[in-house]
Parts: sequence; C-alpha cells; structure tokens
Amino acid sequence: MNDTIDRQRRHLLQYGFIGLGAFLGNVLLPSPLRAASLSGLLTAQGALLPPDSNGVRLPAGFTSRIVARSGQKLFGYAWHAAPDGGAAFLAPDGGWVYVSNSEIDNRGGGAGAIRFDARGGVADTYSILEQTSRNCAGGPTPWQTWLSCEEVDKGRVWECDPFGKKAARLRSALGIFRHEAVAVDTLNKQLYLTEDESDSCLYRYTARSFDADGNPNLDDGFLEVAEVVDGRVGAVRWHALPDPLAEKTPTRKQVVGSTRFKGGEGIWYQRGIVYFTTKGDNRVWAYDVARQHLSVVYSAALHVAPVLTGVDNITANAAGELLVAEDGGDMQIVVLSGGKVLPLLQVVGHDRSEITGPAFSPDGSRLYFSSQRGSTGRSEDGVTFEITGPF
Repeated sequence: MNDTIDRQRRHLLQYGFIGLGAFLGNVLLPSPLRAASLSGLLTAQGALLPPDSNGVRLPAGFTSRIVARSGQKLFGYAWHAAPDGGAAFLAPDGGWVYVSNSEIDNRGGGAGAIRFDARGGVADTYSILEQTSRNCAGGPTPWQTWLSCEEVDKGRVWECDPFGKKAARLRSALGIFRHEAVAVDTLNKQLYLTEDESDSCLYRYTARSFDADGNPNLDDGFLEVAEVVDGRVGAVRWHALPDPLAEKTPTRKQVVGSTRFKGGEGIWYQRGIVYFTTKGDNRVWAYDVARQHLSVVYSAALHVAPVLTGVDNITANAAGELLVAEDGGDMQIVVLSGGKVLPLLQVVGHDRSEITGPAFSPDGSRLYFSSQRGSTGRSEDGVTFEITGPF
C-alpha cells in the first residue's frame, strides 16, 4: 500500500503540478483574459542596460554569471564544446542539475551536466552521454530524464539520466531522422518531435504501454506524422508512419500529404498547447492538442523591424510567457506574451554564435543558457551562463 501511495505522489509531482503551473498563463487565451493573466511579468521589465562584465545586456535588477566554458575542467570533467539544448532537474537534496547537449559531429558529441547545491554553488560536473553525433536539442521528461536528439540524417534519440547514475538508453521507437527537439504532453502522455530539415515534418509518439508510475514506454509505441488539412494552418490529421526506422525512405517522405515546415527547431508543451519554432520562416507555432488545430502565434514577416529573428530553442515560465532564443539575429532571448515581443537579454560581441539551451531552475528563480560558439565563433569556445533576478 505504501508503494502505491508513493507512486501516486510521484505521479502528481510529475504530471499534475507541471500542468498546474502551465495553466497560469497561455498566449492563446482570448485577448482580455490573456492581458489580465500575463500582465506585470517578464514583459513588464524595463529596457536592456549596457553590457555587464560578462557581455550580457539585462534589465535593471538582473545579474549574470558564467558557470562553465568549453574545455574548462570542473571536478574532472571538461565542459563540452558547442553547448546546445538544455534543461534543469530538481535534485533530492534541494539542489538541481543543468543538462546541456554537445553539438559536435562524428561521434564527438553527447551531453554533460552541472550539479548545483541548494544555494546555487557549482558542486559537480560530469558526462551523461558520449560518442553520439551532433546532439542539438532534445527535451526533459516529467519522469526526470533528458531526451538528447541527434541532428544527423540517421539521427536517434537517447534517454539520459541527468544525475549520471544510469547509462543512457537508445530509444529507437522515436524514429530515425534528423531529430531536433522533443516535448512531452503531460496530460495525454504523448511526445511531439521536430525535425531539422528545410522540408521537415512534425511528429507524435504514442506509447502502447506504461510503467508502474504511469510513464509511457519509449520502446513500445508508434510514431505519427502531421498533416494540416487546410494548408499551413488549421485542422491537423495524424498518420502512422510505415517505417519509423527509415531504412529506405526518410520519414518525412513516407506519407503523402504530410505537411512540410521550413526547418523545425525548438518545441515546448504548456498545458494543452504544443509550441514549436521554424527557422526558415521565423515563425512560432501553436498546436492545440484538444482541438487538433494549428496556428501561428508569431511571424517575423508581419513586423517591419522584427525584434525576434533566427528563432530556435524555446521554453516558458510558469506564467505561460514564451522565451525564444535566437540563432544569430541579435543574440537575444526574446519574450512573447500578451501580444508583446520584447528582449529579455542580449549577449554582445558573440556575433558568430547562437543562443542555446534556455531553461529555468526548478524553482524558476534562475535562467540558464549558452552562447554556443562564444566570442570567437569556434565550437571550442562555448560559454554557459546563469541569470538571476526578479523572474
């Protein structure tokens, strides 16, 4: 009986509380409700100040620190080159772990982690995945694992233990293609995946079985591809992929009528909505799961002087404000909320880099991200930052 109660408690923590936090705000709410629910948050911060000593422009009240540099040895682990997608996980002792991918080719990639103590001090660093290729983005799961995606033609997804205790596991059921990012629908326990191709598709994974805690089995399920029935926006229909392992025909070419997107990038789930970005047309999309309807919530083409370009990784705070990192652009993280598009921060002097891996600490008080190639434009010179302030 005690085991059953423990499992139920963990289930609530994994799925219920995440959904509750996401429910506090949603950019797809009707305009009056949206304005009321999202006023006075990150979009209410003032203008960006001149760069601080780390080259980061922030609003008043925010500060930055550098927590790792590529090649820097901390606790025996040399922080990886080309840091990319990332996420943060709560540790049992009240600290947390920030996980980061390494976008290096030819089995030189993988993922590393920084362990923070309960006061925010760096307590350890270590590898959680090795000898994989071009680990670009990925996504966290509610059951405290990291899904690392390989952005190569035969790319796969690896499930990693953020705490470095368990070996990474290949999840072949999630398909073989040029993977970019993954988001977990915490209500329906389905996974959504983006693809980094100029004619990419949007995918969905549904498990056939679940473990004792109610988490989906990532080795026993089926992969589908989206078709937007009315063109680029509107009703969505899902089709099962004939061959998710893509030995003969690439997944994006297996279903006639599947909708193509211009370079899938980051993806994020907020209660009932799957948000994802496409770099070829600088758009942020929103898929309403219950309505099975796709819409565009941001398009740079609609702005004479767009604040946000080079859309890439995406995350959100508990209030539902979306944070989009720029690949190029003005090297900013930009907030979308209540019809507003405003920069939260800018990294100066890193013009040949991109911002990657934005993720909040579990309590929402700190924001982590990397400049993938630093000020030199070289993968060996990546820099990982932490931002604190009135989040």
